Amino acid sequence: MARTDFVTPRLCLAGDLRQGERVALSPDEANYLANVLRLRAGAPVLVFNGRDGEFAATVETVARRNVALTIGERLRVQEYPPDVDYLFAPLKHARLDYVAQKAVEMGARRLQPILTRHTQVSRVNLERLSANAREAAEQCGVIWLPEIAPERKLADLLADWPAERLLVFCDEDAPLTDPIAAMTEVKAAAGVSLLIGPEGGFDESERRAILALPRVLRLSLGPRILRADTAAVAALALIQCCYGDWK
Repeated sequence: MARTDFVTPRLCLAGDLRQGERVALSPDEANYLANVLRLRAGAPVLVFNGRDGEFAATVETVARRNVALTIGERLRVQEYPPDVDYLFAPLKHARLDYVAQKAVEMGARRLQPILTRHTQVSRVNLERLSANAREAAEQCGVIWLPEIAPERKLADLLADWPAERLLVFCDEDAPLTDPIAAMTEVKAAAGVSLLIGPEGGFDESERRAILALPRVLRLSLGPRILRADTAAVAALALIQCCYGDWK
């Protein structure tokens, strides 16, 4: 039997969840259940908030913009993602939406936009980024939410880098080697962060600054140049296989 119920609609709520409580939904949440999913009174729903676990719930009342749920038993205790952060140069809207969704599916704990010399997008709509991450969590069965950090300049990020944390640096100019073998030789006891650059790549001064960190693993992602969104999925798969919860 599958561990996760993918048939019953799932909804991420902002408020606290307790068995037996009645929860009035926000207008957006009410619109989603009543008008998008077209649920009616008595329909089952799964709810989570990233803190209290996952609960069975029942639609109690449905009006145009007024929907309430009754919280039933807790089905899953709270789970947390592995200590994997995703650092990325922002992309344009559609591809950034894709990256946010896939990073959550791949188990990233934190999404950190970074600004580099070749970054094409200088400002990130954090509300949109959060919405895409939340929707991905609802759809893929996880009951945690990633932290969405505001954009930072690469130089500032490197200046504050914790010496014990491993940085996996995906560099298109790195020598072609076996990434699994390279990761096997390096430990990540203090967590791991993945760094994916912009479409134009890092310039030489940025590359030198990254490689000057005390714990950095420079990787090639194969013989072909990958788009930034493709590289993110490929690299996160490698990281989860070697350091995360795929082991």
